[in-house]
Amino acid sequence: MKLIRTEDAAGHILCHDITQIIPGVKKGPVFKKGHIVREEDIPVLLSCGKENLYVWERKEGILHEDEAAEILKNICIGSSAEFDFSPPSEGKIEIRAAVDGLLKIRRDALLAVNSLGGMMIASVHGDFPVKKGDKTAATRIIPLVIEKEKMDKAVQTAGDIPLFGILPFRIKRAGIVTTGGEVYKGLIEDKFGPVLRARLAEYGVEVTRQIYSPDDTDTIAAGIRELIDGGAGMVLVSGGMSVDPDDRTPGAIKAVGADIVTYGAPVLPGAMFMLGYITDGKKCVPVLGLPGCVMYAKRTVFDLILPRVLAEDKLNEKDIVRYGEGGLCLGCEICTFPHCGFGK
Repeated sequence: MKLIRTEDAAGHILCHDITQIIPGVKKGPVFKKGHIVREEDIPVLLSCGKENLYVWERKEGILHEDEAAEILKNICIGSSAEFDFSPPSEGKIEIRAAVDGLLKIRRDALLAVNSLGGMMIASVHGDFPVKKGDKTAATRIIPLVIEKEKMDKAVQTAGDIPLFGILPFRIKRAGIVTTGGEVYKGLIEDKFGPVLRARLAEYGVEVTRQIYSPDDTDTIAAGIRELIDGGAGMVLVSGGMSVDPDDRTPGAIKAVGADIVTYGAPVLPGAMFMLGYITDGKKCVPVLGLPGCVMYAKRTVFDLILPRVLAEDKLNEKDIVRYGEGGLCLGCEICTFPHCGFGK
């Protein structure tokens, strides 16, 4: 790459896109990388504010920005069919989801690559659902050219596994145990079930059965077991999660043999959340104890955990604890979740 005056550029090959900005009309490349400059192009280039140009002069060991952007794209997604991507433009490639699912990011590797300098990979937050066509990431080289040695270092730093992946939502059948003597006896109408069915429907999950139970540990535990035996891939136990003496859900989930990940989460609304896993033969069935806030709040801990559970992204205690930063829902009058800071 060498620098020349625009007036002297006729016959030379541009080594980068030339962006033209006409306020309110357009912003985009007027000449693409690789374009051979003609005499009639020079007034246009000057009108774009380009008094000087970089023209391509290939040197051993030096990569053009578009070549380097392709390397970053491969670091991000490899040959995965889970993503689509744009052709390089001005050294940038955009990456979009090609399927619905849960976006997973190798965060440590992403940090390590971005720490090398001279290159960048920006993404949306991981562990959140994405839909086909959603923009998920973009790559760019900061200078117009970069040393091949530095890009080789990026490949080595990232390792053999792509930085990004999408887990499909595998669980398609769920069961609900609704607790509370007042609902069981028909004294009040069940308001929890319809909310849970609506949330599950967002992910195409069928509720195979809903069982109503009094506030009794053995009865709730029997209901959980009955749903699992009936083929539920996940069990939601609604209500009975506080320290009130009549609230027996946590004890019932423990009594049925669940391996408890957490009772309590640094999330509001949803601090009294419980998550456990029951191993049933070859299956590992998640059981979620849902506090009352899930019934009336716009978004809660349930919205953060549900997509991960449905993607069989098995959570541990540290995963739950990490929600402390970003775990406060502001209860905005107009809810924009997941395009907000909740859970991030």
